[in-house]
Amino acid sequence: EEYQDVLASNAEELERLSRTIADMLFLAKADNHLLVPTQEAVDLKAEMTSLLEFYEPLIEEKELHLTFRGHVEVDGDRLMLRRAVGNLLSNAIRHTPERGYINIALEVEGGQVSIRIENSGETIPSEHLPRLFDRFYRVDASRQRAGEGSGLGLAITKSIALAHKGSVSVSSTDGVTSFSLRLPARKGQLKRLPNFSD
Repeated sequence: EEYQDVLASNAEELERLSRTIADMLFLAKADNHLLVPTQEAVDLKAEMTSLLEFYEPLIEEKELHLTFRGHVEVDGDRLMLRRAVGNLLSNAIRHTPERGYINIALEVEGGQVSIRIENSGETIPSEHLPRLFDRFYRVDASRQRAGEGSGLGLAITKSIALAHKGSVSVSSTDGVTSFSLRLPARKGQLKRLPNFSD
């Protein structure tokens, strides 16, 4: 029984290392401009809805209040974009305290699509914000918990955004942190969708 426990623990560690290596290879491709997204119509509302269903047990366990509005489509690589948005969503869920809130908005404005995910929680000090998309960077390494991943998720999101000729940014003030992923809007999709304050 003890031997089986050791083997199970080793298998988990090997799986974690395998994911880290795969992420590093993905970023190496991005560094060498080898990420070539496919071009297809991607319904971001449908992708976000699917991701929310996947994370529903954790959202319910933490009793998070969630709002989600907007409906936009972009041209791009569906799997890459799902991965980028999924990284931002899982990050928000992980860092939102119990009974906190997450607001998600899909908007079109100024020729760009914006996927905005904001969550309540501790304010991130301003000196850390420019480095959040660096590989392995953590605001407080001493607070890393087991199972939190390799610290490459936000770097991968940035690489995917750049490969789609987009960008990603973050702001954090007064207990609210907001990540925005911006991508070129599809032609003909130029109407402005509601902001949280609308």
